[in-house]
Amino acid sequence: MTVSLLAWIVIFSLLGGLLSVLAAALFLLVSETLRNHLLPHLVSFATGTLLAAALLGLLPHALAGVASTDTHVIPLAVLLGLLGFFLLEKLVLWRHCHADHCEVHVPDEKDHRHSTGTMILIGDSLHNFLDGILIAGAFLTDIHLGVVTSLAVAAHEIPQEVGDFAVLLHSGYSRGRAFVYNVLSSLTTVIGAVLAWFALQEMQHLLPYILAVAASSFIYIAVADLIPTLHQRAEGKAAIQQIILIAAGVLLIYATHSTLH
Repeated sequence: MTVSLLAWIVIFSLLGGLLSVLAAALFLLVSETLRNHLLPHLVSFATGTLLAAALLGLLPHALAGVASTDTHVIPLAVLLGLLGFFLLEKLVLWRHCHADHCEVHVPDEKDHRHSTGTMILIGDSLHNFLDGILIAGAFLTDIHLGVVTSLAVAAHEIPQEVGDFAVLLHSGYSRGRAFVYNVLSSLTTVIGAVLAWFALQEMQHLLPYILAVAASSFIYIAVADLIPTLHQRAEGKAAIQQIILIAAGVLLIYATHSTLH
């Protein structure tokens, strides 16, 4: 049972990492016009999956994992998680780009092209490592929750990787180097997941708090990164498309969670 669970964790960590990098690399091969048309739709869908995974999957399991007299500590953990991710973003270690030109990571043509690319890779590796910990924590709580969490990670990783890829290219990296470095960065998801699996075996009491931090991560990405991107398109047709795709993301997570149970 333990070996089987570890296999699930490794497989789904790879799903959220390597496959999203591959999808992003293929996505960059299409024309810029088509890419700019499709990317907002992926962002809308990812918004729905992240919010649904956090509010319908992770938080209920986190609350169920603590004593009824201690349920207030879970909202506190979510709050501290949100503030922590805000701090990481202020340190430019968490911000993710979902377009070819990112207002935070636009490289300075004169001096800072390489440092910008390096910062992207460091931030991406840190994020992927944490994603791996969150995926492992979800699987150790409930295998069905692990699947749902991994789906949400994969959904938001694809548009994120497209944006990060684009920034690396703008920073002077060749397509080959950008792809290799992104693959190496994505492997930190598996490293984080495997290390968390070993560590959390003896610290089961921490699982509800891991889930709470996972929920705060998903909520923060959706609210601070994705939704502001969606607001850049204010026309009525775009708003309707966004609502439909957000709802589709929510329904996917809800249906997956319900079916697996």
